[in-house]
Amino acid sequence: MTETDEQREDFAFEIGGATLAGLEQGDGLPVVFLHAGVCDKRMWLEQMRAVSDAGWHAIAYDRRGYGETESPDDAFSHLEDLEALLNAFDIHAAVFVGCSMGGGLAVDFALAHPGRVIGLVLIGTSITGAPWSATAEEQAIEMAEEDAFERGDRDMLNRVQAHEWLDGPRAKSGRVGGAARELFLDMNGLALAKPILTQEEERPDAWSRMEGVNTPALLLVGDEDFSAIIDRHETLSETMPNAFAAVLEGTAHIPSIERPELVSAMIVEFLDALAGGDEEEDEEADD
Repeated sequence: MTETDEQREDFAFEIGGATLAGLEQGDGLPVVFLHAGVCDKRMWLEQMRAVSDAGWHAIAYDRRGYGETESPDDAFSHLEDLEALLNAFDIHAAVFVGCSMGGGLAVDFALAHPGRVIGLVLIGTSITGAPWSATAEEQAIEMAEEDAFERGDRDMLNRVQAHEWLDGPRAKSGRVGGAARELFLDMNGLALAKPILTQEEERPDAWSRMEGVNTPALLLVGDEDFSAIIDRHETLSETMPNAFAAVLEGTAHIPSIERPELVSAMIVEFLDALAGGDEEEDEEADD
């Protein structure tokens, strides 16, 4: 364990009968990490370390139904949970880094609370209301996923989803191995073992309003991801007025654990650019 790892601290906060578990690391302006729907807060450990070392306050938490968070099957809103997190830390505004469903939540929060969002990093992001289509090759793995789910075979479902999201739906199964695969299977396996929550509050369409998300944004997608997600990435790069987009070659849906150093460096570079922009604005105000 490195000295930086030792500085990472656990936290928990309560809302609506649920206890949401998280990690924080470092000091400075806040960067809130929002995990994918097949992961939990641990997908961000390398990025949290890099952000902390760069002088930012990294925060990640498990949403309801994931990781160490405990929640009854009561009505809830992920948006309200995220707002409660910010309020628990007395945070007025933050940078949000989200992958997949976590990115969709970040976008929905930016639309609902634009004054509380300094910047966005969206990786293979979902968007509420976005269209979906799949190639024949991609449909085959979706059918295998549906079959495992209907048979209640959690182990098989976990392995299929590792192929689907970690390797990529068109890639060879097992393309990504080692510690990254072990972590994925552990995170997703834990989520699959939890009771299904049936009363999540539906969020309004965001797809038709993306031109209104004008905060600085970094858009990342892997070229081994689903074709619909790659197409979505291209549309967002043209629609969002203040976005910079990049495609990660040879990478699928969870680049934070597949290529942690690259993703960490790109996030820190984006944060440095945000901080530099703030300094320039302050200098202009002084003049």
